[in-house]
Amino acid sequence: MSTILVTGGTGTLGRLVTERLRADGHEVRVLSRHTQPYAVDLREGTGLDAAVTGVDVVVHCATTVRGGDERAARNLIAAARKAGVAHLVYISIVGIDRVPLGYYKSKLAVERLIAESGLGWTVLRTTQFHDLVLRILEASARLPVMLLPGGVSDQPIEVGEVADRLAELAAAPPAGRVDDMGGPEVRTFPDLARAYLRASGKRRRVLPVPLAGRTYRAARAGGHLTPDRAVGKRTFEEYLAVRSGRAAP
Repeated sequence: MSTILVTGGTGTLGRLVTERLRADGHEVRVLSRHTQPYAVDLREGTGLDAAVTGVDVVVHCATTVRGGDERAARNLIAAARKAGVAHLVYISIVGIDRVPLGYYKSKLAVERLIAESGLGWTVLRTTQFHDLVLRILEASARLPVMLLPGGVSDQPIEVGEVADRLAELAAAPPAGRVDDMGGPEVRTFPDLARAYLRASGKRRRVLPVPLAGRTYRAARAGGHLTPDRAVGKRTFEEYLAVRSGRAAP
């Protein structure tokens, strides 16, 4: 069994990855900004050397849309090299090289830093988690009319399935960029909104709104989708049923 460090180990994905790895018998260290004994802000790097000492594998789940991912990755890579870490596993997003969103550009830059790090590495790109799609729909439903991007689809995936795959990759040798992982269905946002309304019992009018800009055009073209890699199992309706307690986890 390996000693594995999970960055962002208290987050939506990192917490589940930690559970999977421990269930498989690995020694797991959880790194986050506020969790002892490995309370580390990756953007600053203080305390990072101690966290990676004696670690075989790092699973890098920590991220923020507020900026700083590239700086955090540089610090993590430098510490991993110094400690002789054998394998760095990174979770990324489908379409970061096709959709010109600022956060996506940062994720792509981190991928390149990892690939050029000299470490053994594995990168997995997935589509958006069910949780994120739900947050978007909940925010839209605060108004009497749900305003959604017209002509845009999504391919949401169950976060637990991604955690299973990351745990599997962490226990295997470095594999470079592995096959993308997409949810089981490509669905339009109005279709997803209607599923949410049925599950929540809310009544709202759903109004697709055309937008402008390169990011919107790329999303309309499906740049963030991977229909050929629709390997996820749990649908959005099944996710909503489990979350509401109407179905078993």
